[in-house]
Amino acid sequence: MQLEDYFNFLAPDDIRIKGSRIGIETVLYDYIYRSRTPEEIAQTYTSITLEQVYATILYYLHNKEAVSNYIADWLEWGYQQRKAQEMNPSPAIIRIRKIKQEREAMKQGTGCSNI
Repeated sequence: MQLEDYFNFLAPDDIRIKGSRIGIETVLYDYIYRSRTPEEIAQTYTSITLEQVYATILYYLHNKEAVSNYIADWLEWGYQQRKAQEMNPSPAIIRIRKIKQEREAMKQGTGCSNI
């Protein structure tokens, strides 16, 4: 079995672990940025095996520059999505913010610290 056989290459920016909907970025983020062990990762994502977790890490180690760019692009995309959500909040978020502002105004107007 080749290392690439563990993955579905759906698009240049979408590599999934075969037999699951989990992208390699999910496993690698936990491994690289959260310093989680392969065993911890496999316990968290029960739709993949420990072997698949190790294969993902090995794929990263064999293709470090390309996969690092892949992860950087994924992180940037996530940042842009959060930024867009902040700039264009849903009606529910607008309502929650309004209620929060009203409560803060009531606290300041009455001198109460708890409401």
